[in-house]
Amino acid sequence: MILRPNKKVTIKDVAKAAGVSTQTVSRVINDRHDVSPETRAHVQQIINNLGYSPNIIARSLSRGRTNTLGVVGYGLEYFGSFSVLTGIEQKAHDLGFSLLLSLLDQIEPVNVDQSINELLSRQVDGIIWAVHWQVNTFEWLGPKFEQLTVPLVFLNKLPRGNDIVVAMNNRLGGRLATEHLLDQGYRRIGIITGPTDWWEAKEREAGWRDAMEQTNIKDLDRFKVVGDWWAASGDVGLHTLYARSPKIEAVFACNDQMALGAMQAARRLGLRIPDDLAIVGFDDIPEAAYFYPSLTTVQQDVKALGALAVEQMSKIIQANQNGEIFNSDISWITPGLSVRQSSINNSQ
Repeated sequence: MILRPNKKVTIKDVAKAAGVSTQTVSRVINDRHDVSPETRAHVQQIINNLGYSPNIIARSLSRGRTNTLGVVGYGLEYFGSFSVLTGIEQKAHDLGFSLLLSLLDQIEPVNVDQSINELLSRQVDGIIWAVHWQVNTFEWLGPKFEQLTVPLVFLNKLPRGNDIVVAMNNRLGGRLATEHLLDQGYRRIGIITGPTDWWEAKEREAGWRDAMEQTNIKDLDRFKVVGDWWAASGDVGLHTLYARSPKIEAVFACNDQMALGAMQAARRLGLRIPDDLAIVGFDDIPEAAYFYPSLTTVQQDVKALGALAVEQMSKIIQANQNGEIFNSDISWITPGLSVRQSSINNSQ
């Protein structure tokens, strides 16, 4: 027996079998409204019977689109970065986009040039910048981004000019954490920040300072140490805070890993949590509820952050196709607070 390769079904085959023109079949495939319900149902049945699959790439290119988004990412070892990319991928799939991911190991001009040029060479419809925003980044990246010929959506930065930004309200999160500790009766509240060149870290610290204004503490800097997001820096940070101010009552660690390190340091110092020292983290990683004691932490839906970036990009692309103007703005994701045992003042 000779096996013959299956002939690929074409749009002409569908039109012939349905007794309509290829233009009518095309209108059905593209969900045009100028087709009667009866004709649409008939043509769709023929498409199903013949097993016809439209050439998605050809259709996209005929519309001047590839339905592909470029994503520039960084730091997948961090909980937030990984979860953001998960949200981007899920929403892109829901909206019919393919993704091209370019990961940076260092945020330097040569790496950024290579990453962006590669994505543009693949004819992406837009680029999502899912890289943490350093304080001095805009000085050299701003002009480069302004020259792009495709839309660009930023994550977690303050907008400048016509930037389109999707951001977690980190400042509000820092304030929620600190106000919760204040409500529990604590006053001498220290902070272990993230790296000082991260926008998120500066915003969370700003929220702590906002809340601490209601105390009579003047020299807040003596209650601040800088960490690097990893648990070891939370350990070292608490030892530093306690040596500097032994009467410290509570600590806001700006992510859950540093909070874990601080909890370990507290035990070695003979401090009971929360009786002697209350601790609040940030992120609400899945393990936070299983720390001992369970960790009170700021809950941020970073998957929703990534999904919203894709939604905004889709709206921009559609607006551009329709000749409409998409107003630049910042879209905020609002954090919450998961209250657990590590911060409850049992003496109140």
